[in-house]
Amino acid sequence: MTEISEVLKGTRESSGVSLDEVSKDLEIPLLVLEQIEEGNTGAFKDIFALKEHISDYAKYLGLDPTEVIDEFNEYMFEITSKIPMKEIEKAAREKAEAEENEERVASPYTKSAPKSSDKQFVLMLLLIIVLVILAVIWSVKQITVGNVTTNIMSYFN
Repeated sequence: MTEISEVLKGTRESSGVSLDEVSKDLEIPLLVLEQIEEGNTGAFKDIFALKEHISDYAKYLGLDPTEVIDEFNEYMFEITSKIPMKEIEKAAREKAEAEENEERVASPYTKSAPKSSDKQFVLMLLLIIVLVILAVIWSVKQITVGNVTTNIMSYFN
């Protein structure tokens, strides 16, 4: 990243443009541009926003943004490929556990309701259907048997 930041800073200084001018022209906060020129990627939470700022800054300075972003991607690959697999797996497990413990709230805007309520809904619906069918069968048996009106006691006689 230091190479990228040195190229950006050197190009800006050689063109005689101040950091304030760049900030106003690109509408990028001055602090962000300072962090880019210092090569401080740790100051950014969103890597995609950082890449966009670097690309815009490179275009502004007349550099090829594709080459600059490619170099940035190589830098990021070098950093991330040095992370031990155990740390990546641990972070994935912690994230999965946090998501399991997180209570989901269903609203009209969520894509799917929590899975447990789907099961409860289906079971309740099946129970209601079975009860309705049993009630209809029982009431039909109570009313007629061979076109003769009957009641439950006549079955036992």
